Amino acid sequence: MIDTATADRPTVELIVNTLHRVFPSFLLTDGLVDEISESLPKASRVNIRMGIVVGMGYFIFRVLIRGGKGMNRTRKIGGKKSMQRETLATVTEQADILLRGYYGWNSRRAIQVLDQVFPKEAPVQPSLVIVYFGGNDSMGPHSSGLGPHVPLNEYIENMRKIAIHLKSLSDTTRIIFLSCPPVDETRVGSGLSGIFSELIRTNELCQNYSNACIKLCQEMGVEVVDLFSAFQKRDDWTKACFTDGVHLSAEGSKIVVEEILKVLREAEWVPSLHWKSMPTEFSEDSPYYLVTADGKRTLNPSEWTFHREVQWD
Repeated sequence: MIDTATADRPTVELIVNTLHRVFPSFLLTDGLVDEISESLPKASRVNIRMGIVVGMGYFIFRVLIRGGKGMNRTRKIGGKKSMQRETLATVTEQADILLRGYYGWNSRRAIQVLDQVFPKEAPVQPSLVIVYFGGNDSMGPHSSGLGPHVPLNEYIENMRKIAIHLKSLSDTTRIIFLSCPPVDETRVGSGLSGIFSELIRTNELCQNYSNACIKLCQEMGVEVVDLFSAFQKRDDWTKACFTDGVHLSAEGSKIVVEEILKVLREAEWVPSLHWKSMPTEFSEDSPYYLVTADGKRTLNPSEWTFHREVQWD
């Protein structure tokens, strides 16, 4: 779990469950350790490393997937006390996933720390980065000039800068952008608790930012998921896809996963990053697995999926 100081716990759990569906070997663990060891053996960093940045709504998540032994630790980014903590959750068979969450961020703040989140001098670069911004950026401007709103032209340039930086990391770094999804305007407008000043969230704004993201990706040759359209394929999307009109429900998360998996399955990337094509680490048989009913051998569970709630293709 991510430290509750960095994010709203139910939303974090929702994102974590989504990641489990994208990467079915993902196993969430509860413990946290203060510092990531800098002396990990190279063998634990070899096979796969992926990054996911999520910025829709309130959060940015960075996920690093690395082949190797499971880890469960946290550290301060760049040694700066002001930076939020990142959490590494264990994946037992295919990869390790690192989650990072920041409350209330937009693309403007993201580019300020882009070099720290994805340093060009890192010895191992991401295989996949999923970028998800637009929910906060697309909010209408506050009368005070404060708040998360980012003008559309600046949002486009921020996303362009993110794409250029990620492309420069390595020749094998792949990128997927997720466009801004719609919102349930009725619930968003009626669910204010009095803590916040006026919040302007409309589907007209969401669609403008979604279209701009899609157009930019087409220009730059970046894979993009049109979430604005994907959610609205369901007749009941306003109720089914959100918990409060903005944040995703389990059904909303499933749609995101399906769209990401579609890209991973259809993209002509070598190697493929679809989960069924990714190698399973330590997949060999072992005498330490559970013993069969006849007592003569053990069962290798490394490729089992029957225990999963959703059987993704």
